[in-house]
Amino acid sequence: MGKILTIADLKQQAQRRVPKMFFDYADSGAWTEGTYRANEEDFSKIKLRQRVLVDMTDRSLATEMIGEKVSMPVALSPTGLTGMQHADGEMLAAQAAEEFGVPFTLSTMSICSIEDVASVTSKPFWFQLYVMKDRDFVNNLIDRAKAAGCSALVLTLDLQILGQRHKDLRNGLSAPPKFTPKHIWQMATRPKWCLDMARTKRRSFGNIVGHAKNVSDLSSLSSWTAEQFDPRLSWKDVEWIKQRWGGKLILKGILDEEDARASLDTGADAIIVSNHGGRQLDGAHSSIAMLPKILDAVGDRVEVHMDGGIRSGQDVLKAVALGAKGTYIGRPFLYGLGADGKRGVTTALEIIRKEMDISMALCGKRLITDVDRSILA
Repeated sequence: MGKILTIADLKQQAQRRVPKMFFDYADSGAWTEGTYRANEEDFSKIKLRQRVLVDMTDRSLATEMIGEKVSMPVALSPTGLTGMQHADGEMLAAQAAEEFGVPFTLSTMSICSIEDVASVTSKPFWFQLYVMKDRDFVNNLIDRAKAAGCSALVLTLDLQILGQRHKDLRNGLSAPPKFTPKHIWQMATRPKWCLDMARTKRRSFGNIVGHAKNVSDLSSLSSWTAEQFDPRLSWKDVEWIKQRWGGKLILKGILDEEDARASLDTGADAIIVSNHGGRQLDGAHSSIAMLPKILDAVGDRVEVHMDGGIRSGQDVLKAVALGAKGTYIGRPFLYGLGADGKRGVTTALEIIRKEMDISMALCGKRLITDVDRSILA
């Protein structure tokens, strides 16, 4: 492997090191994957203005997301099965994020539990919540996130039912993996991954096993989703969740102006313009295409963040120029994790920081907080 210079380099390396079913899980979208591709491609349509002979010294990418200081406007997205990209994946990614000065968001469907991540970090992380039919379990999850000192709750709105992800269905995805000849072969060809996995006891959904009652089968994300995710989730539910939580609340999965306006009544601290990485409604617009429309709809009444398709520091810069106060990366950090564990996550963050910094300077700006639409061509 040559020098790692881009997120694409990390992706290649991860593909060689992570068993196919888990690499594909991170790397796939729903149905035709049209929205997944649009998330990336639509960034390239946005052009920047090159400016010259401006002072480029003393640059800073530091800013704030929901009132928390961040070294750059990037957080790690909540991603399910992170601990299957690399043993103890969520714990390693959280440590890398903390050292880098950016927020880490733990998924409800993580392999390492809330308590696992809290045990290896000193700065509060964020927790992403899926709402289950079992309300006692949801209340318990919220209380556990509080007890762990989480500083924000990220409520996912766009996964009441699971989008159709063909790769996962073909691969027979599960955690821990099934022991069929196909799965055994996939793992046998990834010896380092197997060795690391053998050393950890964290191989199933850590937030759920031992916490949810009558969990019949947790190996399969889709069966648990079908059984437990609540298709009746409504705006009213946001109210009791906010009350129970009592802290900062971020709503994830807004992709429509009407929903953005409805979110204003919830008292949420931020909304994330997101289509779940192209993993839910295939045929929907990309996040970056909807970002300006949603910002027009809500003005400055709520902080607006975005995720989906970010593969470089330039992508972050473009989102900030359009008005996003923060962005989230999922696949880029997962590729880093799969490629090289905690070091790989740091590498992904460094790649994004460097690209953002150089591009910002060449657009004639020194501070990320001064970046606005004036840098767009």
